[in-house]
Amino acid sequence: MTTDPLVVFTPSGKRGRFPVGTPVLTAARQLGVDLDSVCGGRGICSKCQITPSYGEFSKHGVTVSEDALSDWNSVEERYKSKRGLKEGRRLGCQACVQGDVVIDVPPESQVHRQVVRKAASIRAITMDPATRLYFVEVEEPDMHSPTGDLERLARALRDQWGIEGATADFSLLSRLQPVLRKGKWQVTVALYRDHRGGAPKIVEIWPGLHEGGLFGLAIDLGSTTIAAHLTDLDTGEVVASSGLMNPQIRFGEDLMSRVSYAMMNPGGDREMTRAVREALNDLAQSIAGEAGIDPALIVETVFVCNPVMHHLLLGLDPVELGQAPFALATSSSLTLPARDLDLTAINPRAQVYVLPCIAGHVGADAAAVALSEEPGKSKDLVLIVDVGTNAEILLGNTTRVLACSSPTGPAFEGAQISAGQRAAPGAIERIEIDPVTKDPRFRVIGCDLWSDDPGFAAATAATGITGICGSGIIEAVAEMRMAGLLDESGLIGSADQTGTARCIPEGRTHAYLIHDASADGGPRITVTQGDIRAIQLAKSALYAGARLLMDEMGVDRVDRVVLAGAFGAHISPKHAMVLGMIPDAPLDRVTSAGNAAGTGARIALCNIAARAEIERVVGEITKVETAIEPRFQEHFVNANAIPHKTDPFPDLAKIVTLPDVSFNQGGRGGDGEGRRRRRA
Repeated sequence: MTTDPLVVFTPSGKRGRFPVGTPVLTAARQLGVDLDSVCGGRGICSKCQITPSYGEFSKHGVTVSEDALSDWNSVEERYKSKRGLKEGRRLGCQACVQGDVVIDVPPESQVHRQVVRKAASIRAITMDPATRLYFVEVEEPDMHSPTGDLERLARALRDQWGIEGATADFSLLSRLQPVLRKGKWQVTVALYRDHRGGAPKIVEIWPGLHEGGLFGLAIDLGSTTIAAHLTDLDTGEVVASSGLMNPQIRFGEDLMSRVSYAMMNPGGDREMTRAVREALNDLAQSIAGEAGIDPALIVETVFVCNPVMHHLLLGLDPVELGQAPFALATSSSLTLPARDLDLTAINPRAQVYVLPCIAGHVGADAAAVALSEEPGKSKDLVLIVDVGTNAEILLGNTTRVLACSSPTGPAFEGAQISAGQRAAPGAIERIEIDPVTKDPRFRVIGCDLWSDDPGFAAATAATGITGICGSGIIEAVAEMRMAGLLDESGLIGSADQTGTARCIPEGRTHAYLIHDASADGGPRITVTQGDIRAIQLAKSALYAGARLLMDEMGVDRVDRVVLAGAFGAHISPKHAMVLGMIPDAPLDRVTSAGNAAGTGARIALCNIAARAEIERVVGEITKVETAIEPRFQEHFVNANAIPHKTDPFPDLAKIVTLPDVSFNQGGRGGDGEGRRRRRA
């Protein structure tokens, strides 16, 4: 018996088997994948562009051969010749399934594009950027004192600004003479000073007084999303923020699956490096366009990222990070020209600063959080959790700071969830379940009304109700626990046990129905037993990492908790604690820091002394390696319960009473009756 080919779509993670010859667009529609099309599959609109990936994907359990899709056809050729297609792209309506294949749906091909919620936090920053503007008057050339224009420019900087030994990149020399003469020997230069010392570098030059500003990019390069803040290097104002999905997600949703891809596919690391650098150029161009500035005015970029992203950005093989002792090629901060990273969309002489990594699994993003939140200056014991596909955790006070990372996976981002999706208009982001009626009410991204408010249907008619995002699934699971629909072990009860017909059979388990628009051709949104399990695994990894740091510190409680990261900013502290994502603490001591890693990147961009400071601080942070700590597994297993099997939550108990129900065989149902035992 021949098995139909398996088609896996990223970033949604949806998959299914389809007969040979099925158009990719058809497969996407049948699976409910968010792939746009306006022309009805005739190859005219180009909205259904997709990117196939080839090689071995251990996470998906498939090997994709080069002939997994049908050959390039005349419709695609005609479209490419007239309007252009990015390298590697296909039209989903024309490419047909021939074998197992992994298909990425890029952001521009998605109907409901992601809302990248990594907005810049307001923060007072002392401005002392590494790159600044200097206006100088340069001596005209003199036959009796023959010196080059560059040498006289350097002398002017020394005499007028006290800047010794300024140098220039070779690529600037072709601009130097015409600009000096156009400005009648009065010019403005952008000068870069490295915080470690060394000769200052002339990055750009303009005739006369340049008043067009100078800008830098602070980039948080995450596993799932890339967020950039375009910052005025004079005022520190964020003039534009933008973001996009990390295109590497098609090679694997989590870090280890990307390392695995590099291990199993020769040249896979270079493929991922190329993908992310192209995305960064696209992001730089779009954010400059949004702000209405010339991209050549972007003269500096600061990156924060986890160790695997760090290596793939720099073009370093990440394979060593996938096995003990998790050795980094370098953990130090780096300063290098943007052209070394193929960043061609900004000034060709722009400089890049990459924050230091703390250890093999705790990267520059954690260092940026430490720079932003300063746990080492806290008098009380603070736990900082940067929630994402790979969670970074810091615990510290003025005595010491500890750090670790936890492999939470993409469930918190809405991936691996049956109705899950990225944060986009139409996605359920908030939910409440009435403990008496067991009925839900919810809010979706893009609408301020709740689902039971008058006008909700009209307000959401354009976007529809499309799925549930990360913050929504966390609230849904916690609300189910508080409403008695879910027991401590994470088991969903039946309709008889819970008293609501919304608990529907699904195979040998049950699911909770949130929204059903199937009668009108819309989605049926449920929380399944598999969804609960995915969230349990993610939250258990997060909690176990925090407990390991608490063990190392010799404490059972923390004074306060800070939720960081784009996702952390949208988590309800109460729901996070009901779920058992974080240790027990007074709710008013659980706060959000927004995108702390991005804030740290902006601080390093705007203040040269901050770079030296974080390099010093990183050297003082104690790293705890979760992968080899024997107690991690014990903490992980205990944390599978909701909220926890053994740890007390006294502060939570003051505000929430969790129903004492059990839906296991022989356990207590919602009405005190257990489920019947199966016959032997």
